[in-house]
Amino acid sequence: QVQFVESGGALVQPGGSLRLSCAASGILFSRYVMGWYRQGPGKQRELVAHITPNSNTGVTDSVKGRFAISRDDAQNMVYLQMNSLNSEDTAIYYCNVYPSWATWGQGTQVTVSS
Repeated sequence: QVQFVESGGALVQPGGSLRLSCAASGILFSRYVMGWYRQGPGKQRELVAHITPNSNTGVTDSVKGRFAISRDDAQNMVYLQMNSLNSEDTAIYYCNVYPSWATWGQGTQVTVSS
């Protein structure tokens, strides 16, 4: 069955960096647009970044210039490099295909705080 396993979240100070990883299984990974999503406290889940099978990427305006998404089709992995983190980036981060399916992983918690 489809499974997404996210990792790499942590408590980080403002201005810091993190790299999130997601392992996908149960799908023909290389054929799908993959996305990173996040849900902050009291907020709806939102798409943060996406990457096509041809590795074309897009990010939401609030993270432009700070976040970058990448993929490794040989390993069925998708990554999110996050730089210059601020408190607004505090959220649980998830990966999924884009548009998302109903199956979600447990997510990985990113907390930006001094």
